[in-house]
Amino acid sequence: MNVLVVQTVYFSLQNQHLMQSCIRPKLFGQSNLVVALRKIFDTLNEKKKMDPEGGSGAARINPEDDFHDSAESSEEAGNEKLLRLCRHAHVNTDDNEFISYAPGSKVGKIGLWVGPKLTSEENYFEMEITDCGVEAKIHIGICTWNHPFGSHIGHSSGSVGLSVASGHIFKDCEMASDTIRLKMAREYDRVGCGLRFEQYFDSPDEADDHDSYVLVYFTLNGKVTGSLWSKLPIGGFHPAVTMQSAGEEVRVMLGLPGPPMQDDDEMIVDSNEEDWCRLSDVHQRGQVLEYCGKGQSIADVGLAQARYPLNTTHHYFEIEIVDPGENCYIAIGLTRKDYPDRRNPGWNKGSIGYHADDGKIFMGSGKGDPFGPRCHKGDRMGCGIYFSPDYISEYDSDCEVGGDSPGQAGPSNGRDVELIDLTVDTSGSEDDEWWNHQGKVKCGTKVEVFFTRNGKTIGMRQVRIPKGGFYPTVGMLGLNEKVRVDLRPLTG
Repeated sequence: MNVLVVQTVYFSLQNQHLMQSCIRPKLFGQSNLVVALRKIFDTLNEKKKMDPEGGSGAARINPEDDFHDSAESSEEAGNEKLLRLCRHAHVNTDDNEFISYAPGSKVGKIGLWVGPKLTSEENYFEMEITDCGVEAKIHIGICTWNHPFGSHIGHSSGSVGLSVASGHIFKDCEMASDTIRLKMAREYDRVGCGLRFEQYFDSPDEADDHDSYVLVYFTLNGKVTGSLWSKLPIGGFHPAVTMQSAGEEVRVMLGLPGPPMQDDDEMIVDSNEEDWCRLSDVHQRGQVLEYCGKGQSIADVGLAQARYPLNTTHHYFEIEIVDPGENCYIAIGLTRKDYPDRRNPGWNKGSIGYHADDGKIFMGSGKGDPFGPRCHKGDRMGCGIYFSPDYISEYDSDCEVGGDSPGQAGPSNGRDVELIDLTVDTSGSEDDEWWNHQGKVKCGTKVEVFFTRNGKTIGMRQVRIPKGGFYPTVGMLGLNEKVRVDLRPLTG
């Protein structure tokens, strides 16, 4: 019922009641209808005060039939409830947390979700990519409340957005400078976006009527990766997510504390990034490597291979087990340059590896031998090469690891059955191709590969260095597993 209509009827009946009371004061009490209308009027008036848009909410902004608005309430100081409105279209939402693409009958339609306004107190949010969908056309960023439908974040005025598939930042309909290109995000990555307001404004509301600028920054897995300045629009910026292909789903987390950021940092890159040539289902944050695969079978092995092979100057490296996950399926070792992804070091030809979960050593085979103790959280596992005094080149060998090496084969399988539902098979086409090619070439220099635990040598094996050298490699297979890597703890 319209507030104005209720108000008119209420005051008309109230005036009539007063007139009748003056004429016959003892016969007329207060009308039950007047009391009921007063209650309705008070209720509607309270609702109007709570509605930040003046009573009709977000639905008035866009008349499309598939537009929706939702609200979530949270307890505040003094037991007051703050109404938090979100706009969305062409997406399914679960309490504004899990957002998935819902194209319906319109293929290629852009799905949009816009959240509550960012403030100086709540100026950062993140989304976790739970499913990249068919084409991973997901954007995250900030926009005005009335961001148009049919446009990705960053592809319209008053918005800044990051494409998780390309790593490019878009601002006000244009792609930002080529220097601002971030890492591409994948499933299980957490991509964040935040604002830094200028210090002389106490709040973004105070800056609405001024020509103010804010620093918009993006993060990947908690680390700032890039930023740019943008003019603060009237009404402020809102967190937003857009998507465009079937199967896409993200989990949105609002009200998170923003990561620390230095004043002069407009582009912050991961340290130690240049040390790695391959990261497969592994995230790198400085010296820390974190497994990000599914962890369901041996097809889900995460592999990190260093950019440069060991040599006579840098002949040893270490990892520290920061988080062993549930079963500590972590391996350290050396692999050939073209070692296949999703294979632990030691499983395939041209590699050797020491595995933390069972203490076994693997040498170009899916069968491991008892070698050393099992490793746990806080343990340091090391791997290195003893080069002979007359060693000249670490790239001179064309043979596989093993062959005439002592202690290569063993009867036991090096993996636990409860996690692995596939058998270890080293007969893949990529591995066979390498084996057939290398078998036709003369073998090269033998070296001794040794492994350590907490600084003490636990054993060594004599092997031949593959053509191209031996590359430090870390393998992981369990959820939440993390290791800290030091590629150059010793020199000389």
